Amino acid sequence: MDNMPVLTVPLIEGMKVVEYKGFVSARNVRAINIVRDMFTSVRDVFGGRSGSYQDVMSEMEAEVMREIRFTALSMGANAIVGFTIDFDNIGSKNTSLLMAFGKGTAVVVE
Repeated sequence: MDNMPVLTVPLIEGMKVVEYKGFVSARNVRAINIVRDMFTSVRDVFGGRSGSYQDVMSEMEAEVMREIRFTALSMGANAIVGFTIDFDNIGSKNTSLLMAFGKGTAVVVE
């Protein structure tokens, strides 16, 4: 399943879509802990990258990819085209939630 192509483009030269199986999507929402938020706030003041947030986002991306591949496979597809993934902070002043949403089209390619 991990070797199923997930492409951001509608098609790659040499691949022929023989069947469109339909829309697939996956989402992942994580609560970010207060300690991580404090360190990120300090980095915001002084600049720099937040390695802890990047790690969480990488984990979320991997989970979205696993879930969307599983969904496409269960539909009989062997690839996903037109894939996009978006991240958004959906928290408020008192909570911090990070959301990842991936979508694409499940297809059968030759």
